[in-house]
Amino acid sequence: MTFDGGGPWSQGGGGYSGSRRPRDMEDVVRKGQKRLKNLIPGGFGSYRGIVLVVLLGVVIWLVTGFFRVQPNQQAIQLVFGKPYGKPAEPGLHYNLPGPIGDVVVVNVQDQRRVAIGSRGAGQDRARGAGRPASTENLMLMGDENIVDIEFAVLWQIKDVFKYAFDVRNPEDNVRDAAEAAMREIIGRSNLQYAQTEGRSRIEQDAKDLLQRILDEYGLGVRISNVQLLRVDPPQEVIAAFRDVQAARADKEKSINEANTYRNQVLPRAKGEAESIIQRGEAYKAEIVARASGDAQRFTQVYEQYDKAKDITTERLYLDTMEEVLRGVNKVLVDKNTSGAGGVLPYLTLPALPASPPPPPRAAPPAQGATR
Repeated sequence: MTFDGGGPWSQGGGGYSGSRRPRDMEDVVRKGQKRLKNLIPGGFGSYRGIVLVVLLGVVIWLVTGFFRVQPNQQAIQLVFGKPYGKPAEPGLHYNLPGPIGDVVVVNVQDQRRVAIGSRGAGQDRARGAGRPASTENLMLMGDENIVDIEFAVLWQIKDVFKYAFDVRNPEDNVRDAAEAAMREIIGRSNLQYAQTEGRSRIEQDAKDLLQRILDEYGLGVRISNVQLLRVDPPQEVIAAFRDVQAARADKEKSINEANTYRNQVLPRAKGEAESIIQRGEAYKAEIVARASGDAQRFTQVYEQYDKAKDITTERLYLDTMEEVLRGVNKVLVDKNTSGAGGVLPYLTLPALPASPPPPPRAAPPAQGATR
């Protein structure tokens, strides 16, 4: 497919040609001035031209009074430097432009954060305020220990008028008040309490105290949270502090071991004591019952003795002799049985048990044996 010279991009056609020059800018400016002169017949120096220029400037000046408030912002409208009306809500609004009017837009919904005691923040603060960075993070505790502390304060704006007009440098005021509140709370605590179970309590107390201070200042802010980020001894004494912590841990270990031993020994001792008490009670009951039985039996025997003294005496004698002679190898013959009726008592002596043989004597030692 070939293109002939009569195409739209050819040199001889009526389209854009490479030999044709662009329109001169001077011609464009000249035509614009001519049209403006037609609009203002007398020129800019005439009365009509001056009025038109002034009106155009006023319109442009008035148009600059429109402003937009974002969803997370509130705006305060000023006229001659004095606020009026309520804070402008999100949307498009109008106020007289400067220098008559002005608008102060403040972010009221975003969470603001200030860190106190961090090394970077302390250096920035030291460069701005001329104070050494090391004094911000060192605080004296109630047990006379010095602690290296770092914490953060999260806050929001709750009253835009107070925040913008009542206090100068509100962020610096929040920082200074937070540091003062934390020093007061830390000054009433000890190091071990701040590092263990008292951490959340210190955060809450510092938050409440800081909120009261800022309300007295009329700052118009709300403290959302106070977070303890670091509660450590200073770097110069950290080694000694670790030794103290290790000794405290050993102390707790010894106490726990002693408590464990006590929990093992005390129940056993209590059980043995209870067993002894129960045996004593049983022995007591046994002795009392036996004594009561003996007393009752004696009373019964005495009653029978009182009724028949001779028979009871004979019976007691026989019972006693039976008890005494029960284990004796002897034969007793009543004297009344001999010679009374010409009857001679006969005893089968071989049938009587022989007396036990004497124990064998030890053999004499052999000759030549040494003692």
